[in-house]
Amino acid sequence: MVLERGDTIGYSWANLYDSMTLHTGKHLSHLPRMAFDWRVPLFPSRRDFVEYLQRYVEVLELPVETNRNVTGIERRDDEWLVRTDRGDIVARDVVIATGIIASPRLPDIPGRERFRGRVMHSIEYRRPAGFAGRRVLVVGVGNSAGEIGSELANAGARVTIAVRSGANVVPRQIAGIPIQYVAFAMRALPGRTRTVIAGLFGRFTELLRGQPVLPKPAHGPLDAIPMIGFHLVDAIKAGKVSVRGGVSALTETGAQFMAGIEEPFDDVIFATGFSAALAPLGDLVRTDAKGFALRTDRVTSADQPHLYFVGHSYDSTGGLYNIKVDSALAAERIAASARRGAA
Repeated sequence: MVLERGDTIGYSWANLYDSMTLHTGKHLSHLPRMAFDWRVPLFPSRRDFVEYLQRYVEVLELPVETNRNVTGIERRDDEWLVRTDRGDIVARDVVIATGIIASPRLPDIPGRERFRGRVMHSIEYRRPAGFAGRRVLVVGVGNSAGEIGSELANAGARVTIAVRSGANVVPRQIAGIPIQYVAFAMRALPGRTRTVIAGLFGRFTELLRGQPVLPKPAHGPLDAIPMIGFHLVDAIKAGKVSVRGGVSALTETGAQFMAGIEEPFDDVIFATGFSAALAPLGDLVRTDAKGFALRTDRVTSADQPHLYFVGHSYDSTGGLYNIKVDSALAAERIAASARRGAA
């Protein structure tokens, strides 16, 4: 049984911003046992992916129950008791596949409660309508920040992006090949070789596009997911987006930045990422420095028997590709455990 808290298959994806498009290619972004339809573009849109999820459930005849919000998970002897807002469920095995966009992270910035304008997390943003002419501060410089910030700027908003630690920016594709596919092919190479190749790509990009307009972070593009595509960079170069440093505080009418500058804003959008959605487990599991549950391998809980995690592995090969790998591994672990129990 698969429990979906929303009222439709793929609820979280269905409620992302309208223009959202995968920056990973469709060949490495599908789930086990079913590829995308050949008519879907190389980089599927949000609607493409939602339709794919709905078709996936239909074709594989998956037992999904919508409007089933999990409120708590308890360990009872050799079983799990999963509490939901529509009754309890007893299970031998539990797979946590909540991803991370179910738990948006808001930074604790002084003065946030005093700001008289509109404040939202990127997960709440839908479309640029209503933002034209408004002064918008986007906090963060990940892929959502870049896409939302550039979309708003191109729709007539006066956008400023607050960059605290910098960003590595890479092209979405090279000679028509998604950069994700290049990263995937490089996995077998030694780490030093991959670093050298990434550096060469970076220098080549600078020769083609000029010096970076965003500060460089301390880490390289292989150490954390980079900003994929030049939409934000192009908006900055066109003078449509201003760049500031980190935000030190919000005021009644705007924001103060680390450099001591203060500017007025009508709206603040926090594109500050997400935390692993582990609340139903309470203190049953320990977490690592990034907030993910500790595991003995990619999927198996280090703290509880018959507990698995899918979608908690992120690297340059793409979150959806890793979900595919994790889900197959979790199924294998559960099947092996069931065989041992039956022996």
